[in-house]
Amino acid sequence: MNSETIQSSIAVFIDYENLALGTGKRRRNGHQEPGPTPDVKRILERLVDKGRIVAKRAYCDWQRFDNAVTPMHELGIELIEIPDRAYTGKNSADIRLSVDAVEMCLTKDHIDTFAILSGDSDFSPLVSKLKEFGKTVIGVGMKESTSTLLAEVCDEFIFYEDIASTAGIPSFEGKVPKEKYPCYELLFETVDALEREADGAVVASRIKDTMRRKKPQFSERTYGYRSFSNLLREASKLGLIEIHQDPKSGTIAVDGFCE
Repeated sequence: MNSETIQSSIAVFIDYENLALGTGKRRRNGHQEPGPTPDVKRILERLVDKGRIVAKRAYCDWQRFDNAVTPMHELGIELIEIPDRAYTGKNSADIRLSVDAVEMCLTKDHIDTFAILSGDSDFSPLVSKLKEFGKTVIGVGMKESTSTLLAEVCDEFIFYEDIASTAGIPSFEGKVPKEKYPCYELLFETVDALEREADGAVVASRIKDTMRRKKPQFSERTYGYRSFSNLLREASKLGLIEIHQDPKSGTIAVDGFCE
């Protein structure tokens, strides 16, 4: 059976300091140091596999992470300034994020899914409250810095390391012209993500819709294909994906990557 789902409307709330510190290492004195800048773009692309993102907010003392300001603006994320904790107290960002999320929950009926990007257990009551109002809650955080309490209370929790991993995705390098690499990269990342969501094969229309949510400017014709089905057939002939065609409707579906 084809795995078609109703498109969700997603609001994303980012506890940026927690996310950034989660990529770092703990020093001997117990303090956490920021690590590499988290790839928020990749996280958003993973969430797009689940629906349409309609709101994006990130909370932080941005003077501490000024190198992240421009990339976040480029992603269309609203940056909420939270003054240094020395002046406002430990939980000021957590409280502001939680208040804004509950307010959006109560005033935006069309938003049915909330994504909380943090591993902080302090957000567990927020998650429970959102679920009480019938919302689906997805958590995203680092494996080492995520509280088990938070991960277990969410409807789904995605570890950042799993999003960044490309394990299981076949290599297409050398099999298609280099100018088609961006097309195949987007296609395979989307198929990989939708496979995790699906109980069976994923129909071509869902794959293409998701690719366009990731890259609104995407068109298979840019890469020389008359139709999206032709792209899938080429990938199949190259031994990269397995597909089948419904004999009645003519719809093509992707069964998965070739072993």
